[in-house]
Amino acid sequence: MAGLGLGCLAAVPAAGAAGARGPAAEWPGDASVRTADEKDFFGENLSGLSFGSGDGSGDAGVLWAVKNGPGTLYRLVPDGEDWVPDPSGGWADGKALHYADGGGDADAEGVVATPEGVFAATERDNDEEDESSQRILRFDTGSGSGDSLDAAEEWDLTADLPDSEPNAGIEAISWVPDAFLTAHGFKDQRTGGSYDPGGYPGHGGGLYLVGLESTGGVYAYALGEDGEATRVADFPTGFEAVMDLEFEPGTGRLWAACDDTCDGQLATLTVEDGAFTVDQVLDRPGDMPNLNNEGFAIAPAAACAAGRLPVLWSDDGSEDGHALRAGSLTC
Repeated sequence: MAGLGLGCLAAVPAAGAAGARGPAAEWPGDASVRTADEKDFFGENLSGLSFGSGDGSGDAGVLWAVKNGPGTLYRLVPDGEDWVPDPSGGWADGKALHYADGGGDADAEGVVATPEGVFAATERDNDEEDESSQRILRFDTGSGSGDSLDAAEEWDLTADLPDSEPNAGIEAISWVPDAFLTAHGFKDQRTGGSYDPGGYPGHGGGLYLVGLESTGGVYAYALGEDGEATRVADFPTGFEAVMDLEFEPGTGRLWAACDDTCDGQLATLTVEDGAFTVDQVLDRPGDMPNLNNEGFAIAPAAACAAGRLPVLWSDDGSEDGHALRAGSLTC
């Protein structure tokens, strides 16, 4: 990996530094939540969530979900008020996830659908569960009707990220378009100047942000060809752990979700003075139990109806046999 070493960012405040989190505000939507999956279907270990078709269409009718053990990717579609696996294309039971060499059991903790495809973030290979292996994997989700997927590309961030226990590494992944970053004066901590996408040839159209459970920090990478990854910036969320990240294009907010470690709170971050900075800390909806919610997804803005935008959480612990819960944001 041609990544950027941690020492190169020594002048930048530690990404996991606490203190940015202030008093929490009420959830900006309905207090009520409901279960949104078939009881006992997913079991435990459902983690990251992301809306979209993986082609940049912002499809509110497709929800991607990953399970971290065994590593599985689900393509979910609505069925009444529930989300169920797509019955077509071999997706009925989800697809097992493997690394680019066809081996391993990828412990997928986060997922994001982007114009460049569907990407998962892993903290270890479940076949080698005592060893940290922090990677980003891209999957070709239209590659056939089989019951498993091998990564089409992968980027190993292990040597560049802070040391983490095997089960306390990358938990979250999101993607922010270059057009947004340049329009808002995002700064490149590696160069000390404004972020210039042209300085990272072959990286695609945006930066990939990963969140670590061990630090509560977020780390932004340009993913290049042949597994090259370069860290462009890092920043704190104010939480001791971050479980999911969600970039909301319509508002320019980056959402950072914590689980029951932080009583289910979420933080929103906006770009100020060239860096993502905590803007607000929010309590979970009033009727939401304090669950081990490791996934959080906001439907595309076009799904706003009657002033409400659908949101979903995934509960790694599958409380009462349900792994998905639905709520709303004011829009």
